Amino acid sequence: MTPLDSNLPAPDAGICNGSGPLEQVRYACSLGALTSVIAIPGAIPITHCGPGCASKQFHALSGINAYQGGEFHVPSTNIGNREVIFGGADRLDELIAATLRVMAADLFVVQSGCIPGLIGDDIESVVGKYRKRGIPIVHAETSGYRGNNFTGHEAIIRAIIDQFVGAYDGPQEPGLVNVWSVLPYQNPFWRGDLEEIQRILEGIGLTVNILFGPSCAGVAEWQAIPRAAFNLVLSPWLGLATARHLEQKYRQRFLHIPAIPIGAKLTSAFLRQVAEFADLDPGPVETFIAREEKRYYPFLRDFAAFYAGCTSQYQLPSHLVVISESAYALAITRFMVDQLGLEPRYQLVTENPPGEFRGAIRAQFRNLVEGGGAEVIFAEDGRQINRSIRQADFTGQLPIVFGSTWEGDLARHLGAPLVEIGYPATDEVVLSRSYVGYRGALALIERIYTTVVRKNTMA
Repeated sequence: MTPLDSNLPAPDAGICNGSGPLEQVRYACSLGALTSVIAIPGAIPITHCGPGCASKQFHALSGINAYQGGEFHVPSTNIGNREVIFGGADRLDELIAATLRVMAADLFVVQSGCIPGLIGDDIESVVGKYRKRGIPIVHAETSGYRGNNFTGHEAIIRAIIDQFVGAYDGPQEPGLVNVWSVLPYQNPFWRGDLEEIQRILEGIGLTVNILFGPSCAGVAEWQAIPRAAFNLVLSPWLGLATARHLEQKYRQRFLHIPAIPIGAKLTSAFLRQVAEFADLDPGPVETFIAREEKRYYPFLRDFAAFYAGCTSQYQLPSHLVVISESAYALAITRFMVDQLGLEPRYQLVTENPPGEFRGAIRAQFRNLVEGGGAEVIFAEDGRQINRSIRQADFTGQLPIVFGSTWEGDLARHLGAPLVEIGYPATDEVVLSRSYVGYRGALALIERIYTTVVRKNTMA
């Protein structure tokens, strides 16, 4: 484990943990969780907020974050001075009525922004009136000052479960699992990652409610949440509050695996852990794992030929700098250290996770691999992050930087290759690419060493 440089704060201190202005921001406000609604097929967000808030949040999370695209048809009240003085509940009522006349959806999610929160609009009374008429509509409090799009995501999930899915006292279906993992749109690779997670879980015999993305069956999957035998939280902390709520509401047990698996070794271990928890027949599980490993390892063998034969031709990185939200920071660091043998130098978590989860996140990094790990720093302010790492001494070492577009100048200063893995990502176009599981690991290796080769060639 490499000691932290003295110019960086202690791991407990963080950098600008919500206590002041941030430069080079790496997440959206709570209202930005409207992308989580957009990620559910058949669901439409309705925003009760100021002019332009909804469009700016979507285009920030989609447009400058790997140009993901997506359907953006979001009705908004666009409230202003009049509503600040007289209240905006009537305006919201008019908008919902108009939306129902011109838009068809299986579920409407009303999200309130900063202005309604500050002036005290009684939004639930407006939304509840439509719900009593049988309209599939819920309300989530997502005022920007209450948190970021991670906490907004949790609020939306809770609203859908409590106000739409509702009570359930029936049987649970063996082998049915709800998956809570990467944050839609915030993670540029969320669509491909969720598809790979679904593919490998179905490969060992489970039926999967993936809940977001193109492979989700839409609102029907959300209505099936109570019937699941268990919940799988595949993330350091996001989804844990949801799983605990479902444990209380529907008596569902849950399995928490903090590190998203990348590569055959880690993915096979992950599948065996899930299979044991779900009490699956080990025979089909091992058959699937053997088939996947049979496909994976010849590619890795061929990559090893490149790695061994090109070390004299290309300067290959030996040290690791990861600046990302916790799910990918942990997953990438674990894979690069355990499978590719790099030394962890700086691992910075950028999404400002709630304090109650930070000790567990820190422990996960310290126990990355057998016999070693890494320290993690909770850091939000990009300018301070980059300035601090610029002062580090990498003499005799070549780092590789995993981060965002904000790290472009930092990587050039260090003479290091940069792989963009998080928000914002303006030098990537991502549709269905994945970096997790068996297939995602091969794509990640290709991306890493294509970047390394190209940098050496252009030097």
